Amino acid sequence: MRSTPHILVVNGTKVRRPVFILGAPHSGAERLARAVKRSPGFHLTTGRHGVLRVTYAFARQPAIATERGKGAARVLRDAYAEAWLVSARSCAQCPGECRDLAGLPPRPSERPGRPGGGPADGPGGEAAEPCVEPGGIVRFADASPDLIYSADVLLDAFPDAQLVQVIRDGRDAVADMLADERCLAWFKPGLANLDTVFPNPFLGVEDHTERSRWPRAAPAVKCALRWRGSVRLSARLRRQVPDEQLFTVRYEDLVSGPRRVGADLSEYLDAPISKAALSGLVRAAGEHGDAGVGSWRERLTPRQLAQVEKIAGTELRRLGYRLCTDL
Repeated sequence: MRSTPHILVVNGTKVRRPVFILGAPHSGAERLARAVKRSPGFHLTTGRHGVLRVTYAFARQPAIATERGKGAARVLRDAYAEAWLVSARSCAQCPGECRDLAGLPPRPSERPGRPGGGPADGPGGEAAEPCVEPGGIVRFADASPDLIYSADVLLDAFPDAQLVQVIRDGRDAVADMLADERCLAWFKPGLANLDTVFPNPFLGVEDHTERSRWPRAAPAVKCALRWRGSVRLSARLRRQVPDEQLFTVRYEDLVSGPRRVGADLSEYLDAPISKAALSGLVRAAGEHGDAGVGSWRERLTPRQLAQVEKIAGTELRRLGYRLCTDL
C-alpha cells in the first residue's frame, strides 16, 4: 500500500477503485474512455481544467511531485473531488471533449460559426446538461491527456485505483501527433523546458546528445521522443504495479477484436463494459475518417519513417512491431 487510504466522498458516493485511462499521445485511449463513460454506473471525466493544471505541472516538472510527497497526492485528490462533482456549475465547466465522449451535442456556443460563449457558460447562459445522474454513480474514472506522467501520484492519491493503459504502434501515433497542433505546441521554444528540466520525461529527452540536438530536430523526431518516453514509463508501470491494478490494451487488438477486449476489460474492472457499444465506437471512429491501423505507411514520408524508427526502434521491436528494416 503506497499511502494511508483516504476516504473521498463525491456526490454522496465514496470513491472506491477509481479508473484512470493512460497512454501516449494519440494512443487511442479516448476510444476506451468513450466505452467506459457510456457504461452504467461510471462517471468518467476528461480535460477538466483543475486536473490538467495539476497533472501538467507534475508532468513537466516531476520534482514538484517528488518534493511535495504526500502533499502532491492531496493536491491531485482535491482536483478530482472538484472534477467529479455533478452540479449545474461543475457541468457548465465541462469541456467539449468530455461532452463528446458522452455522446452529447456541442453547446450552441461551441458549434462552428457561433461567436461568443464557451464551456464556462452555464447558469444564466446555456443550460448545463449533466452527462450522468448523480444517484446512479457507482465508480469514478478519468481519461485526461498525459496522465501517464502522473501515474505514481495517482496511486499515492488513490491506493486502490485501477489503471488501464493503451499501447499503439508508435509510427501511427507519431503520424497523428504531426497532424495535431495541440501536440506540436509543446515543442515551441516558450514551452519546451529543457533548460530547467533534464532529463525530461515529458519531452522524452534522456541524454545530452538528444538535448543538444533538440532545437534543430525535426517535428517527427520530437514526436518520436515523446512516444518513446511514454512507452518507457508504461513498461516501468508494468514492472512495478500488480496485475490487479494495471490492465494493458493494445490498440490494434481493440480495433480487430473490440468485443474480446471489452470482455477482458469488464473482468478486470469487475464492472460491465458494453462490448456492443465498444464495437460500435470503433466502427464509428473509422467511418468518421480517423486514421486506422498501419496508416503511417501513407502518412509518413520515407524520411520521417526513418527518423521515427531510428529514435524508437528498440521500443517498437520490444512491443512486437516490425520495423521496415526488418522486412
